[in-house]
Amino acid sequence: MARRGAGSPLLLQLSLLLLLSPSGTQQSGAELDCASVAVGAPVVPMGSAVTASCTIRRERCRGLEDGQPLISWLLDSEPMAGRQRRGVGGTEVSELRVPQLNRPQAKLWCCVEWNGTKQRVGVAEIRAGYPPGKPSNLSCLLDLGDYGLTCRWQQGADGHLPTNIMLKCATSRSPAVTGCTPQNGHSQCTVPRRLLQLYRPMELWVTATNALGTAESERLRIDPMDVAKLDPPTLQSIRSMPPQTDCVTLTWTMTPRNAHMELRCELRYRAPEDPSWGVLTGIAGHAGTVQHCKFLFGTLYHFQMRCRRDLARGYWSEWSVSRNYTTHEKAPEGKLDAWWSTRTAAGRMEVQLRWKAPRRQEANGRVLGYRVALGSRRRGREPQTVCNTNDTHCDFTVPVRTGRVYLSAYNAAGESSATEVILLERKGQPLAGLRAVPAGDRSLWVHWEAAPVPVVAYVLEWQPVSSEPRHCSACWQLERNGTTTTTLIRDSIEPFQQYNISVYPLYKDAVGTPAYIAAYSKQKAPSHAPKLHLKSIGKSQAKLSWEPVAVELQNGFITHYTVFWANSTAEVSSAVVNSSLSSFTIQGLKPSTLYKVHIMASTAGGSINGTTLTLVTTMLDDTEIQFLFLTLGLVFVLLIILLICFQKNGRVKQQFWPSVPDPANSSLGTWVPAEQEPLQAPGVKEPGLATISTVTVLDKAAGKQTPTWGKEPPAEPLAPPQPYMQQHRPGTLQANSGLAAEPVQYVQVVGGSSQGPQHVAPCLYLRSSSTQPLLSDPSPEPYENLWFRGAAPSCARGSLEEPLLDFPLLRGLRVSGAEELHDFQPC
Repeated sequence: MARRGAGSPLLLQLSLLLLLSPSGTQQSGAELDCASVAVGAPVVPMGSAVTASCTIRRERCRGLEDGQPLISWLLDSEPMAGRQRRGVGGTEVSELRVPQLNRPQAKLWCCVEWNGTKQRVGVAEIRAGYPPGKPSNLSCLLDLGDYGLTCRWQQGADGHLPTNIMLKCATSRSPAVTGCTPQNGHSQCTVPRRLLQLYRPMELWVTATNALGTAESERLRIDPMDVAKLDPPTLQSIRSMPPQTDCVTLTWTMTPRNAHMELRCELRYRAPEDPSWGVLTGIAGHAGTVQHCKFLFGTLYHFQMRCRRDLARGYWSEWSVSRNYTTHEKAPEGKLDAWWSTRTAAGRMEVQLRWKAPRRQEANGRVLGYRVALGSRRRGREPQTVCNTNDTHCDFTVPVRTGRVYLSAYNAAGESSATEVILLERKGQPLAGLRAVPAGDRSLWVHWEAAPVPVVAYVLEWQPVSSEPRHCSACWQLERNGTTTTTLIRDSIEPFQQYNISVYPLYKDAVGTPAYIAAYSKQKAPSHAPKLHLKSIGKSQAKLSWEPVAVELQNGFITHYTVFWANSTAEVSSAVVNSSLSSFTIQGLKPSTLYKVHIMASTAGGSINGTTLTLVTTMLDDTEIQFLFLTLGLVFVLLIILLICFQKNGRVKQQFWPSVPDPANSSLGTWVPAEQEPLQAPGVKEPGLATISTVTVLDKAAGKQTPTWGKEPPAEPLAPPQPYMQQHRPGTLQANSGLAAEPVQYVQVVGGSSQGPQHVAPCLYLRSSSTQPLLSDPSPEPYENLWFRGAAPSCARGSLEEPLLDFPLLRGLRVSGAEELHDFQPC
């Protein structure tokens, strides 16, 4: 049989397919030779062509003895077309060529048509890849414990094929041998002591082999002892030698198995505040002592040491166990940077003095405190001390004319020289062009323009801005270079915190006026947005207000506010408001509409939305509402006035149309006249407003008393009145005026007699049922008529020759058919 499978027993088994049967069950025995698959090469370079053939023996395949089988191919699950022909001995052969194989591993299946379906009858596994990559960076280390040489390397590029890696070694006296083979894909292994030659050079290299080739690393030529890693040394003692200097002496020892070697060692040291280690190199010897100077006084140091073989390229030992040592102290030295502010009160000067702690190289140990005095120490005389504290600031009072104070620091070893602080006057122009930009999350660059006059130094102050007053006594620094225009602030700077920065120029004899600026080292969106309040609302506008965001919650400079409003139909509008404003009026709203409003606060670092305010516009605005209420008020007042007029109708009429008493309703009309004689009206024409229907003259009966008004009437009844003149007769009394007048239903002239010999003329009584006045307009001269004023009735006095119409009540009337009037006497 031709080549089967890929060459391994498993692939051989896979290449032998099951014999076909109608039931589809697996066959055994000789029927296993039904089909065979052969490939040109089981492993090919990536992208190369692959050839294969499939041979079918029909007599060994049950169900295919008589017919001609139809052979097809599958590359994994991808159908492939081959070329089928008849082979030797009645076999059917199909040949296949795959132009490119671009996958690391694939299975090639041979299939035949049986019973309408494709059945897999043979398989071959093929692989594609690259030659192995070249190993690199070979290095070895000799362990003096077991003297095994452990080597490490970096593997080359993956060839996607099984690769065999070995470490080979050779000496000048022996051929190359396999030193070790890495396990489980590791890139290191250890050459045993029996294959090594100590103190002699040897070569080592790494080989990588796969089906497509072999690659070797660069060869490493070393003496195994040159790459030996020694044991770390042990530090024995550390002390300052000689005393009161900055020098330190150390002693160390090595382990016994390294004691016979020539060594080269290193010493490193570091204080806890140091960012890196200081290293002392070139220490030679098996074991011994080393001295080093330039250490700081009163400072804690950590010391470590390591060694290796002298003149070797090998590895350093591990660092020794750390040992700590504190150098001895010395009195502080150098000048202290100081800053002050003064205020005069009650004849004294209040001074706030601040200073910076001395640098570590000047402190010479742990500073125990600071002393502020009014003078320097001279010839053992102690000046007056105004402050003694372990803080870096002090408040005290001195006489107004005090121009300088003296500041010093002290530790356990002594006190420093006094620093003279001159309390200069503040005057001059502030610096121009001051600005601040972030240098990081916790630092700021401050820039300014050079002062027009020479400057000795600059003082920078910065204070955090907050709602509650806070003061940072250490937030300042002195820039000693008077020519600089830029400095970096690092101390006590936090992100998202606003700082007020002040810059003071220091002149030779004065302190300049400060310049101010606010800055952030980093900004972000505010923590909270303002809360909206509705101040007023109308039918087309709404006035909103808000409180500014607290400075602690701003997290940056507020650049602007944005007000958003939307109605129920999701019509959203917005307006940008300047950050300096705290109110805004929304215009163009619809009447009687619900709106939702919120505000957004923005900084350079982001924005945040506030809570939503719901409002409803009115149907009318304030002016319209005021006009409506004014109109309703006027209507109400008019209604009240009309109601009062209706209630007081009589009084109104009395004012505009005075009422005239009706004589017909008077009690005079009940008197019985003595005789009835017709009255003749004089030929005088006077205007009148009414028509008298009846005039009756009554006389009192003889012997009767005149009735007294307000008392009971007499027992004897009065004679019934008789009409003196009737309206239907030809001589009816008419009004003088030619205008129509309302008729008076009844007018009587009643006469009567009184007791005694005196004759009493009859009285005239006019009765009218109309309320219209009988007098003409303008009114005649007034006539005293007590009847109409509510007094007892009286008769008019006159002679018989006086016409009836001379009576005021009858003036303006004309009586027809009357002759003369009798004499009138008092009643």
